[in-house]
Amino acid sequence: MECIFCKIASGEFGTEFLFADANVVAFRDLTPQAPTHILIIPRNHHEDVDHLAVAEPATLAQLFQVATALAAQEGLTGHRTVFNTGESAGQSVFHAHLHLLGGRSFAWPPG
Repeated sequence: MECIFCKIASGEFGTEFLFADANVVAFRDLTPQAPTHILIIPRNHHEDVDHLAVAEPATLAQLFQVATALAAQEGLTGHRTVFNTGESAGQSVFHAHLHLLGGRSFAWPPG
């Protein structure tokens, strides 16, 4: 299977990372839904957050740690973090990824 996020995480596309270490990378979304829209992904392929939580719970926690640091770095006074899990929830790339959104007001409920 050819996973676009696996290719991004491996550096194949030369994507500019806002954060990168051995387990996690973060980069700006190409189709932002807010002034700040960053994707934070594990380097290892996991279809969705449910699979990631079972296989690598420490990496799942790290995604949120990176989101917190990036929100501060971006100067966000508030932010939203979102995992879409499954096609019916809006997941379009089947590699676990955390959306960090900010820079505007958000409504509730979200969808």
